[in-house]
Amino acid sequence: MKTSIGNYLFTRLKEMGIGHVFGVPGDFTLQMLDQIEDVEGLTFVGNCNELNSAYAADGYARLNRIAAMITTYGVGDLSALCGVAGACAENVPIVFISGAPPLYAMEGHLRIHHSLAEGNFDNVMNSVREFTVAQTRLTPANAAFEIDRILSICWIERQPVFIQIPSNISYLMIDAPTQPLNLAMPESDSERIESAIALVRQYLENARRPAVLIDMDVDRTGYADALVRLVEKYRIPYASFRSGKAILSEASSLFAGIYNGAASAPHVRDIIEKSDCLFVTAPSFVEASTLQFIDQMPAERIVSIRGHSVTVGGEVFEGVMAEELINGLVDSIDARPESVVRLEAHGGEPVTIEPDLALTQKRFWPIMEGFFEEGDVILAENGTSNIAMTSVRLPAGVSYLSQMVWGAIGYTLPALLGSMMAAPDRRQILFIGDGSFQLTVQELSTVLREGLKPIIFLINNRGYTIERYIQGMKASYNDVANWDYTALMKVFAPGVESFTASVSTEGELVAALAACGKADCASFIEIHLDPFDAPEPLKIFGPKTAELDYGTRRGPRS
Repeated sequence: MKTSIGNYLFTRLKEMGIGHVFGVPGDFTLQMLDQIEDVEGLTFVGNCNELNSAYAADGYARLNRIAAMITTYGVGDLSALCGVAGACAENVPIVFISGAPPLYAMEGHLRIHHSLAEGNFDNVMNSVREFTVAQTRLTPANAAFEIDRILSICWIERQPVFIQIPSNISYLMIDAPTQPLNLAMPESDSERIESAIALVRQYLENARRPAVLIDMDVDRTGYADALVRLVEKYRIPYASFRSGKAILSEASSLFAGIYNGAASAPHVRDIIEKSDCLFVTAPSFVEASTLQFIDQMPAERIVSIRGHSVTVGGEVFEGVMAEELINGLVDSIDARPESVVRLEAHGGEPVTIEPDLALTQKRFWPIMEGFFEEGDVILAENGTSNIAMTSVRLPAGVSYLSQMVWGAIGYTLPALLGSMMAAPDRRQILFIGDGSFQLTVQELSTVLREGLKPIIFLINNRGYTIERYIQGMKASYNDVANWDYTALMKVFAPGVESFTASVSTEGELVAALAACGKADCASFIEIHLDPFDAPEPLKIFGPKTAELDYGTRRGPRS
């Protein structure tokens, strides 16, 4: 069929389940933005800057399985690159589209704006290449083939990809296939999958203490449901890395807790480290010095599952799809009535509220635990919020979004925009510190402009508490300006109804929670905490990080 290059690309995005494209307009992208609006069911969402576009696309993809963003060449591309690198680090598939200078200018090496004005148009592509799994520059000759190739790689590899579209070709007509894009995942090699299932089954049936350790690959590659079938049928206890939190239900009687090496609760360490058949799902091993035991475990105790391969007892089976492997294993084993490992019951007793007591980290998070509901989406910013949430047991069906590996502060506010566009019918709750908030605060205006109704908790502890516990407890470089945070809701959206509160005591917090629960609008609650107060895990994490960063012989002002 005959269609324009732009229409073909955006129609393909819609076929993949993408309903929103995030970005910032630029002179090389304006014609493409018109073409987005021509595709029914596809909408452009303008952001305040390109970095926020990338974070929004990341948040969207984590609930929608894939996302897209569009920027203008050079200044826009490189502004977005930090967010794209975060998606690369955490296996989040984003279609990164760049409106490039006209094809004749690029082929003729003309001096042009948004470049270094020396006729080189490869430097931006080379920069982005380091953080994407596939890249292309479209021409009228290659557009149909290249669009399908790049999108298929993004879907299968669960990584960002990059498409440059010269500004003067998006309306050119091309011959394009009429059949839908093939989104089927590759099938396993038949011999490899059968051999792998047989060997894993042998390991499992000989084990007395099987266990499962979950990381983000379970979510990104889409085999969470298969893993649930396995643990429930064979009654296998499971724990998760912090980067795998809530991918499998934390409300299950089989959930042991969060595993974080030597910093884990004793019963969690016992279940994981004494397992004689440990299923490990593509661990990222961030700060791996606390997790070295896995490398030291005998190979015959480890079943390491990745999206497209599995290693059993040191033998690597390539071309084995994780979902096929686990479902095949479940279908081949007999059910086990109960786990041989005794799990500790979760003893989360309701907190007795003391209305006049000043809020503290120790009591704030247990109070919040009672506020969460099944099906919530919870975003926790890097630092105090994410570390504190590690020990909070979440209800069934909760999606938990954080950026554990890349760790860019400010990520979660624009990610909230993306996750809410992907799942507008779910209650979404954000915890973000004041320092992180100041990096990407502009995107709050987009959240309000789009009529979204999140519940945002601004943790105001006058600066970077996590950094204070690494170095400079009272140093001025860890301070931030103390804004009138609740006033920003009216500054950014004067005509939009919102609920705001600024709370310092437990009584004020409980009243604010009750009020925001009844409010049919966006809620913004500022939580005042002492700058030197911190969750207990952070007090351990800070000195450990300092030792990692600076060694045991630290500077004189440590």
